[in-house]
Amino acid sequence: MSTLDTDVLLTRSPEAEADSQFIRRWSPRAMSGEAVTLGEIEQLVEAARWAPSCFNSQPWRFIYALRDTPQWQPMFDLIMDMNQAWAKDAGVLVAIVARTTFEHNDAPAPTYGFDTGSAWMSFALQAQSMGLVTHAMWGVEHDQAPAVLNLGEVYKLQAMVAVGHPGDKQDLPQPLQDREVPSPRKAFSELAFAGQLPAEPQS
Repeated sequence: MSTLDTDVLLTRSPEAEADSQFIRRWSPRAMSGEAVTLGEIEQLVEAARWAPSCFNSQPWRFIYALRDTPQWQPMFDLIMDMNQAWAKDAGVLVAIVARTTFEHNDAPAPTYGFDTGSAWMSFALQAQSMGLVTHAMWGVEHDQAPAVLNLGEVYKLQAMVAVGHPGDKQDLPQPLQDREVPSPRKAFSELAFAGQLPAEPQS
């Protein structure tokens, strides 16, 4: 059993039976700096290819930058300082972007975010099965991303993802070391309801 799996057992308690891959998935920041190969990226995207989408539109796109390649620095520079402090040790950075219109008629595609999220989860679970870790970030320079990533008018950045081999949390900046544990989740009773949502409590 890996250290990452041990951490999950110490911090997470399932309330019902579910495949362990879902419970074991979390978002470490500690990465070793070891390279991730193009072949491994192909495996991650292959898993994501088969995600469901409205009208089978497949709006997701993956823009990647392997470390020590010319593409790395421009993409790394999009990441805010607080995330650069640990993302520098990723093996690859991946910008997940989505097409906001349907390709066949350019009409607005209202489910592009929902659909792309399903592809991201497949990507993340495939990485986990390969012994890799993933951490998605919203803390990027969104105003600069369209030019750097050549997004044009119909694509929108959904998240930046650092992918890497597991590292030692002691190598993280001190404030992040204590946070390097799997996070808990809301109880089933807070997430699932018969028929309709309950009324929000009055503040």
